[in-house]
Amino acid sequence: MSLPFYQKFHEHYDQSYRNKDLRTTTSQYQQEKKRSAIYTHGSTAYSSRSSAAHRQESQAFSQASSYQQQGSQAYSLGATEYSLGSEVSRKAASAYDYGYSHGLTDSSLLLEDYSSKLSPQTKRAKKSLLSGEEKENLPGDYMVPIFSGRQVHVSGITDTEEQRIKEAAAYIAQRNLLASEEGISTSKQLTASKQSMASKQSTSILQQEEALKKKSRKVAIREKAEHLSLRKTLEETEAYHRKLNEDSLLHAPEFIIKPRSHTVWEKENVILHCSVSGWPEPRLTWYKNQVPINVHANPGKYIIESRYGMHTLEINACDFEDTAQYRASAMNVKGELSAYASVVVKRYKGEFDETCFHAGASTLPLSFAVTPYGYASKFDIHFDDKFDVSFGREGETMSLGCRVVITPEIKHFQPEIQWYRNGALVSPSKWVQTHWSGERATLTFSHLNKEDEGLYSIRVRMGDYYEQYSAYVFVRDADAEIEGAPASPLDVMCLDANKDYIIISWKQPAVDGGSPILGYFIDKCEVGTDTWSQCNDIPVKFARFPVTGLIEGRSYIFRVRAVNKNGIGLPSRVSEPVAALDPAEKARLKSRPSAPWTGQIIVTEEEPTEGIIPGPPTDLSVTEATRSYVVLSWKPPGQRGHEGIMYYVEKCEAETQNWQRVNTELPVKSPRFALFDLAEGKSYCFRVRCANSAGVGEPSEATEMTVVGDKLDIPKPPSKIIPSRNTDTSVVVTWEESKDAKELVGYYIESSIVGSGTWEPCNNNPVKGSRFTCHGLVTGQSYIFRVRAVNAAGLSDYSQDSEAIEVKAAIGGGVSQDVWPELSDTPGGLTDFQGGMHEASQPTSKKDALLGSELNKPALPSSSHKLGKTEVSKVSEYVQEELTPPPQKAASKGKSKSDPLKKKKNLATPSPPYDITSLESFHDSMVLGWKQPDKTGGTEITGYYVNYREVIDGVPGKWREANIKAVSDQAYQINNLKENMVYQFQVAAMNIAGLGEFSAASELFKCEEWTIAVPGPPHNLKYSEVRKNSLVLQWKPPVHSGRTPVTGYFVDMKEASAKDDQWRGLNKAAIKNKYLKVHDLKEGVSYVFRVRAINQAGVGKPSDLAGPVVAETRPGTKEVVVSVDDDGIISLNFECDQMSPNSEFTWSKDYVPTEDSPRLEVESKGNKTKMTFKELGMEDLGIYSCDVSDTDGIASSYLIDEEELTRLLALSHEHKFPTVPVKSELAVEILDKGQVRFWMQAEKLSPNAKVNFIFNDNEISEGPKYKMHIDRNTGIIEMFMEKLQDEDEGSYSFQIQDGRATGHSTLVLIGDVYKKLQKEAEFQRQEWIRKQGPHFAEYLSWEVTGECNVLLKCKVANIKKETLIVWYKDEREISVDEKHDFKDGICTLLITEFSRKDAGIYEVILKDDRGKDKSRLKLVDEAFKELMTEVCKTIALSATDLKIQSTAEGIRLYSFVTYYLEDLKVNWSHNGTAIMYSDRVKSGVTGEQIWLQINEPTPNDKGKYVMELFDGKTGHQKTIDLSGQAYDEAFAEFERLKQAAIAEKNRARVLGGLPDVVTIQEGKALNLTCTVWGDPAPEVSWMKNEKTLASDDHCTLKFEAGKTAYFTIKGVTSSDSGKYGLVVKNKYGTEISDFTISVFIPEEEVRNAVSEPLKGNKKSK
Repeated sequence: MSLPFYQKFHEHYDQSYRNKDLRTTTSQYQQEKKRSAIYTHGSTAYSSRSSAAHRQESQAFSQASSYQQQGSQAYSLGATEYSLGSEVSRKAASAYDYGYSHGLTDSSLLLEDYSSKLSPQTKRAKKSLLSGEEKENLPGDYMVPIFSGRQVHVSGITDTEEQRIKEAAAYIAQRNLLASEEGISTSKQLTASKQSMASKQSTSILQQEEALKKKSRKVAIREKAEHLSLRKTLEETEAYHRKLNEDSLLHAPEFIIKPRSHTVWEKENVILHCSVSGWPEPRLTWYKNQVPINVHANPGKYIIESRYGMHTLEINACDFEDTAQYRASAMNVKGELSAYASVVVKRYKGEFDETCFHAGASTLPLSFAVTPYGYASKFDIHFDDKFDVSFGREGETMSLGCRVVITPEIKHFQPEIQWYRNGALVSPSKWVQTHWSGERATLTFSHLNKEDEGLYSIRVRMGDYYEQYSAYVFVRDADAEIEGAPASPLDVMCLDANKDYIIISWKQPAVDGGSPILGYFIDKCEVGTDTWSQCNDIPVKFARFPVTGLIEGRSYIFRVRAVNKNGIGLPSRVSEPVAALDPAEKARLKSRPSAPWTGQIIVTEEEPTEGIIPGPPTDLSVTEATRSYVVLSWKPPGQRGHEGIMYYVEKCEAETQNWQRVNTELPVKSPRFALFDLAEGKSYCFRVRCANSAGVGEPSEATEMTVVGDKLDIPKPPSKIIPSRNTDTSVVVTWEESKDAKELVGYYIESSIVGSGTWEPCNNNPVKGSRFTCHGLVTGQSYIFRVRAVNAAGLSDYSQDSEAIEVKAAIGGGVSQDVWPELSDTPGGLTDFQGGMHEASQPTSKKDALLGSELNKPALPSSSHKLGKTEVSKVSEYVQEELTPPPQKAASKGKSKSDPLKKKKNLATPSPPYDITSLESFHDSMVLGWKQPDKTGGTEITGYYVNYREVIDGVPGKWREANIKAVSDQAYQINNLKENMVYQFQVAAMNIAGLGEFSAASELFKCEEWTIAVPGPPHNLKYSEVRKNSLVLQWKPPVHSGRTPVTGYFVDMKEASAKDDQWRGLNKAAIKNKYLKVHDLKEGVSYVFRVRAINQAGVGKPSDLAGPVVAETRPGTKEVVVSVDDDGIISLNFECDQMSPNSEFTWSKDYVPTEDSPRLEVESKGNKTKMTFKELGMEDLGIYSCDVSDTDGIASSYLIDEEELTRLLALSHEHKFPTVPVKSELAVEILDKGQVRFWMQAEKLSPNAKVNFIFNDNEISEGPKYKMHIDRNTGIIEMFMEKLQDEDEGSYSFQIQDGRATGHSTLVLIGDVYKKLQKEAEFQRQEWIRKQGPHFAEYLSWEVTGECNVLLKCKVANIKKETLIVWYKDEREISVDEKHDFKDGICTLLITEFSRKDAGIYEVILKDDRGKDKSRLKLVDEAFKELMTEVCKTIALSATDLKIQSTAEGIRLYSFVTYYLEDLKVNWSHNGTAIMYSDRVKSGVTGEQIWLQINEPTPNDKGKYVMELFDGKTGHQKTIDLSGQAYDEAFAEFERLKQAAIAEKNRARVLGGLPDVVTIQEGKALNLTCTVWGDPAPEVSWMKNEKTLASDDHCTLKFEAGKTAYFTIKGVTSSDSGKYGLVVKNKYGTEISDFTISVFIPEEEVRNAVSEPLKGNKKSK
């Protein structure tokens, strides 16, 4: 990838920066690597060497090792001791012995491990104790040098290898010298060493002993001492490196000594000093005014040196050009840091240095004065060959220039040339360069970007005088690589930086490629590399984004790309480099600066102290919140211990206490943090905890509730786009700015040829203000324009298209700067003009400042913006179209309206005002009031002009003008009048068509001081919102308030045709409002109104009448309608179908215009208008009305009270943060086998709906443990788990994303709730196992049948023919009559007439060869009582209605039940009183009959009888009325039965004694005795065969004592056989007792034995 052109000329942007930077600190190591074979062992270079070289090194080391083993005793002892140390020490000793023995003095003495640690390349086989994450944070091609000791004279750890080599060689030379003094040379030792290596081991030992004997004792002791000293040094060095941490060695640059500012005289030298620490050693670059200093471009001017860590910049022979800000920039792989100093060069007064006026000088100090030196006091500065409006394209070069002519010319006095862009001074940089040749000034762009677009001004200053010239530079977008892709964003910069993230901002482009921009991608690139990586996977729409994942201390540049549906656009210009460093960490590091290497290493280690858990952070706040992220900021705690701390961030949803940790896996190092993945529209609280090795501290105080969403709304579109002519190729476009737009960046303007349908951008860099000159238009073509506003939230909708305008030069060559003085130096102002600090004169005439005369005046000097605005601020295009205003009046009030007005046939001047009245009078002034003209001329009234004249003795004088500027109100104070003089007045109205006729002269008014105490009359009464039964009356307060302020108003009303004595007041108490809604009007009736003001002195004079007005609702009348859009924006909407072309909407709150309200925004288009609430609140309560001008009083209003406010806010929140409607919240249920089902149901899901499954803030996905399912048709979302384990305790969340709508449902399963669920799941698992055999689907239960029996039942499942069921009561088997067939799966046990004897424990067992199951039912204690209550209830409900039964004893009331239990309590009441039972009134139960017996009833027993059956809980009543006919009939029946009972009791009857059949043998005697009874005593008679039987000798019949009857036959014969009867009779009745006598003859006895005797029957008559 080739470098951009702007990186080729600046080292700190060059790709080779990293290598150059490292070369400054490791070049010595890299040079030695090429010379030393041992040094390169283990490095990257080693891998490319041949295997032969590797073998040679191995042999060399093996020889060194052998020699060490075969050395002297001292050396052996040293080697043995060294072997106890680390591998580094052993190899160091071996290498040294080898080198020493061979007399080596070059770099071959360096060690393998030691050299490998110095290598700047990574090691292939070297182990590292760093974690993977820390390895990623290290530079890819750099290894921290670790210094090892040497077995030589150690003076410390030095900086370069060259110094180490010299030290080694020097020490060897010293040893050789000492050895020669003792008579032992190194060469002999070398020879002996070689011989011993070549001979056998035994011979070697003898030779070594012989060599040792030759050494003196002094030499041996010295060598031993040196070895011991060297060993100690090596051990100390090795211990130091074991403790050394690579991370603490690498650190960003820090200024130990910062450069300080200097103020010097001309021609003096100045030196700036600074000292920088850091590892690797930082590279320091000097800048002048942000431009790198090139010592070669100005030989001898600058001297830059760096010695011993001290950096200097020397500036020789200072002159004015050297006055600047100087910056020292220190940079290494860990980051960049700058320090600033200013140099001010002063000059001796009266002396000049001619060298500073040569052609190369470009600037002079602004404070430089000219006139004190005798030069000209005034200069004429002219611009020739000047640059015009320029057009360029991104990536191109451009040069702006002009020739400057100054008269008088002073040879040695050069002007100060300054360039400005949009009013800001342009400084030379890598993007732009300036040049002044002495005659021509140029500004060169080496690479145009859209950031370079703007209004460029060249300002030429000569002392206190200056002139300037301006022209606009337009930069078009570069051609897109992908057709239809959006243009590149612009102004990419860093808003906030720390070691965890960097917030990047940018501006949206004007061109979206034909389709809306979907978002932006942010790319980062580490400084010194050319690799760009994308920071976000999903495009972000908000023009701010926190970039995370940065390496602490490293510097980055950023760029942004826009994306739409067609593709990704070109990247923006790269940002300035920024380092990922925390400002707080910088301050902490400054308190502990690191010293540079001094040749010695001092290691200090604090004793480990007991860890201190850090305290809570403080001042936690939400610094930024958007729909994509939330940024938190806090201060570290005061209690933190000696070690560093990290932070954990926690969040909590509103109205819950469920705190969840956000960054569990990656603690935060900086006291700022950006949170992503929050649910839009939800409210959250945040808190932070500190942590270190001792533990996690207490949380900070939680933040207030923060709603996730863009706090910054997209601005509303501008309004009232007005083009006006300027030149043959340009048009001035003005507009009304977007109201209440927050953080507004500017506006984009687009133009289109009428009818083409193609829009082109007029600017590519947003402009501020409300005016812009669009250049590059085609002369003669008609254009329309539109404007968009832009802020960080996005671009607004397009404004309404402007009216078409033909491009041609305006009269007078364009709009004069006099009319727009405030736009001189702004990007939205005119694109070319001149100016100077010349004296400006104000207009002197009263009205020649209007229109044409003002347009042709020369431009004011550039300082004119300091003067007040002229009387005229309205410039209308109808002037340019030769619509000449009346000679006296031509303009309206100072409030500017820039609407271009064209000549229209339907416009006319307004009619005269009328009803001129005096509102207040002073001794030298009067306040007049009048009514608006009846005819406005088809457009709104723009102002009024007042004339007055004196009237002396009835003779009127000459009319005079009272006001120069038009007044917009219908009241005006005329000053400078004469006291006690009589005046007349006339008023004329003006609209855009011109000035109308003046009214007739008013009545005479005398100018005198009013001294009345009561207030004057209110004025300007008007009515609106006229309906059939109401209207709104408005007025203005009286000008004269009397002696005390006005405290209220009274409103009177009468019918227009009524007399004056029929006025009636509408309000009993004074109202403070200046409006009143009048109700209860009669439809079609005409009314007039008046208003009176009141103060402490009393009620003042009534106002002029308002009306007459007819109470009627006109056809087509519409009302204000409230609406809430999808973004939750609340607005009031009104539509009018009766507007004229010049009608306008006016919104008011409580009938006060809201045009300047910061809480409201009004947008009107065509016949519709909308007033939007920016943030509806309690302060917005009131009546909102909309009036339509230039109509017949069309208006409507809407009341927002507290109830309506609450409703609208709830509706707004629902629309702004749409949620997925949920039928059922997240729930959990246990399935078969103990499976757990989490589920929720949404009302509706689209096919694109997505669901995230969250467990304890971690997203879970489908796998062996979790099974997910989403049914988008039914909206059911499910997740299944096979089993609940202890680690599954926590919170479960389903997060739904369906377009803009989101849904969120959380289920917390912790503590007892989770344990219960887990227990239930295990129970269900066991149940599933149970159900594998015969089992109970429903366990044993009871049921009371309709017959009041108790039915025990259970439902069984999984049974077969062999399955048995056995019933038990109290562990005793119950024999069941019938066998269950299990067809219906129901087993029952019926208990009839359940009672207390049936209480007990019932059990049923189900079993077969697969297993068994049992079910128990306890019917004891409370369970039995419950069952008995139900049984009694069923019995009570079975009771029949009460019936009446008469008996011989009295009257009985009764009811039948299925059966009766003693537990069922029976109570009787008579007429609401409980019955007291006695012998006469009794209650009882007979079988299933419950009765009440009333014996011998009397009339007192009449009434309502209630039988209450109490089942133990509830009483059940049956009622009967025993009165009236029911009683009479029952009583009559009682009497009858009573008599019948008496008769039955006393009637004649046979009590007994007679058999049914008497069989007697013939000849025998028969005696029968019978007892009879009757009262009176009965009469007795006998009958035989239905005939009367009389007593005779054969048959004797007797009746004695009225009780006993005798029947005797002395000797029976066969003729006596027959049927006999005893008849008893008295007055109550007769009874016959029959019997049969059978006489048999003995011979016939056998024969008649089989015959059956006849039976006798008793008959009663």
